[in-house]
Amino acid sequence: MKISLINTSDSGGGAAVACIRLLKALKGKVKVNMLVQHKNSLDSSVLSVLKFKLDFYLAKLNFLLERIPFIAFYEKNKAVRFAFSTANVGMDISKNTAIIQSQILHFHWINQGFLSINNLQKLIDLQKPIVWTLHDMWTFTGGCHYAGNCTNFMKQCGNCKFLIRPSEFDISKKGWVLKQKLLSKNTNITFIACTNWMAEQAKNSSLLQNFNIQVIPNTIDITLYKPLNKIEIRKKWGLNANAKIILFGAANINDKRKGLAYLIEALEKLKANYATSFPIHIVLFGKNKMFNTSTLAFPSHNFSIINNEQQLVEIYNLADVFVLPSLEDNLPNMAMEAMACGIPVVAFNQGGIPEMVNHQQNGYIANYKSADDLAKGIHWVLNNENNNLQKNARDKVICTYSNDIIAQKHIALYQSILNK
Repeated sequence: MKISLINTSDSGGGAAVACIRLLKALKGKVKVNMLVQHKNSLDSSVLSVLKFKLDFYLAKLNFLLERIPFIAFYEKNKAVRFAFSTANVGMDISKNTAIIQSQILHFHWINQGFLSINNLQKLIDLQKPIVWTLHDMWTFTGGCHYAGNCTNFMKQCGNCKFLIRPSEFDISKKGWVLKQKLLSKNTNITFIACTNWMAEQAKNSSLLQNFNIQVIPNTIDITLYKPLNKIEIRKKWGLNANAKIILFGAANINDKRKGLAYLIEALEKLKANYATSFPIHIVLFGKNKMFNTSTLAFPSHNFSIINNEQQLVEIYNLADVFVLPSLEDNLPNMAMEAMACGIPVVAFNQGGIPEMVNHQQNGYIANYKSADDLAKGIHWVLNNENNNLQKNARDKVICTYSNDIIAQKHIALYQSILNK
């Protein structure tokens, strides 16, 4: 069995993290590689399609050709700049050696100038079985990655809320039509949803409603992401061993979808409405170009972008609670990482998160967009003396998302496809 996982890059973004973790989980069980445009790791199983200096320039050009027209003529505002992908340009990788030798092509996240819809058609034309993991909603919308409260994708897109001039025949409608042509005659595709929530969205869509959609979560290395000695880790990072630490992180903490505004409000309510017998500190990590962390209701420590995975594990272990106020999410890696380290998660009731966080068992599920309930959940976790909360968080990851379990589910799916 020879599998090629296909993703824009091997780092940066949740899909890249999930894809390379799957690669590592499958190694030694099947012949597998990961084909990317941008390679940043030293893993020999990760293969970049960029071979020559000219390829790198063309990749950059494709990114600009995909982004600049959208930014210049279509985006509603800066907040949606990367919330919509046209996939109008990309690279033809259909003749790549790894593609030719593979028995199954497993698509993941292929946007930002890597593969266009025409490039996807060329891969489909190879008549190889295809597995496609839905890391967001892009595959079955006219171009948006998360539709929010829009239900146009259930019929056909158009009048897109992300566009400055939405209309019945805007670029979201054009994108929907192109995907309809791509998918309508290509039934040799099996889709994987990382959550039941995403599977339900896909099944309700006009584009994927007739396809086979399986639910298989992402995976995580529980031997790396694990509980550490909190006192020692806090001493190493120079933090108060007696404080209760609230952790918040995101690839870009200013991304509106990550809900920073609700965290800020919840912390203010926590300080105003809940008496505590212990000091509270806030730890943040991730790209931050705009937000002044000193304005938070409690003393804060900003660790910016963390690229070292062992350091990331240590940062999770600093915390007493991880807060994930995301407004739209599928199966967030950070929630899984925190729980694997035995850190309870407080998050909104949306997307696939309630499938990860069991209310008042390994965390707290707050009412959607309620800063009051988010504050209540943070307070509940910080004052919970039940040590099972931490144990339950890790046990959920071990039983549901560990490498062996998820690898075997993928292998069983691959085998069933090849045995047809």
